[in-house]
Formats: sequence, structure tokens, C-alpha cells
Amino acid sequence: MRRRAPWLTVRDMVLFALFGSVMYALVQIKAIPNFHPLALFIAALTVVYRFKALIPLYVYVMLEGFMSGFGIWWWPYLYIWTILWLFIMLIPKKIHEAVAAVLISVASALFGMGFGTFYSPFQCYVFLKGNWHMTWLWILNGLPFDGMHAVGNFASSLLVIPFVRLLCRLEGKTYPFKTWQRKRKTDRQAIPAGENGSDTL
Repeated sequence: MRRRAPWLTVRDMVLFALFGSVMYALVQIKAIPNFHPLALFIAALTVVYRFKALIPLYVYVMLEGFMSGFGIWWWPYLYIWTILWLFIMLIPKKIHEAVAAVLISVASALFGMGFGTFYSPFQCYVFLKGNWHMTWLWILNGLPFDGMHAVGNFASSLLVIPFVRLLCRLEGKTYPFKTWQRKRKTDRQAIPAGENGSDTL
């Protein structure tokens, strides 16, 4: 009786810890506020690893807590990044890679634009004591930053297809999207009978 392969191997754990660490490092060295490739990593990892992509995501979240302090501001991180993960999970496979790239980039941009809104329930009940009028003002005040977040997410996510290809090769997995199929040209074209002398005596 063959033993089933474990859902999570030691190699997976090491690789996911590395991905989470890289995600944290790239966010910290950003030159422009809210411009970082975190959405790109989450999208590509989700396409390739599906549910397992939550592991490197939460490695990143925990590193944010350990390195920056587990302040009240950090608690929404426990759910907010899973919204982007869910957006990407809903994008079907077996679609053309160009369509997939557009859908992933748009989903990442929408997540960036809605980041403040997704954060707002926690902001409302923890900081503003349930005052939704003040919460809406807080969301509106943060829209310029959300807009920068959206632009950064969209731009970085345009690289998702090469990243997915790289991860599929690394894991030996089948590439999930359709590509352009080139028609193969035959080396020799059919020659009408009699022109090459094959039917002559």
C-alpha cells in the first residue's frame, strides 16, 4: 500500500518561509509609499499553490508583527490580505494567460483601492467607537494613499505571468493558463503527381 505524499513537506516549509521573508523585505525597502510587489507575490503564489499560499502570506504577516510590534494597527492584517488571496482564487484556470494577467492586475488594483475600506470596520469599532460617520471621513481622507496602492498593485501584477511560469518550472507543475498555439509548418509541401517524375517509366 502506497503512502500518500504529505500535504506539506519540509521543502515546502523552507520555501514558504523564504517567500514570506522576501515579501517582508520588499515591503520594507519600498522607495514610494504603498508601491511594493506584495500583491504580485500573493497573486503568483495563489495561482500556483492555491490554499498553501496562505502559509507564506501569514509568514509575512507574523514578521510584520514581530519586527514592527503587535500593535492594534496590526490586527487587521490577520484578515485583510486574505481578501486579495480570495480575489485571485476566484479567477478561473484554463483561461488565456493574457486574460488572466488583466484579471489579476485589475483584482490587485481593486484590492489596493479598497484597502482602507477593508480596514475600516476595525478602525470604526476599535478607534472610533462605532462612529460610522467619522469612519467614512477616515476612508475618504485615505483615498489618495489607496489610489497609490492601486496603481502600485496594478503595475507590479503585470509581471504575474512570468512569475507564475517560473514557479511552475520550480515545482514541476503544469502551467495553468492557455497560451497562443502556433501552427506547425510542414517542411515539405505536397508535390503534384508527375512533377517529380515519380510516376513516369
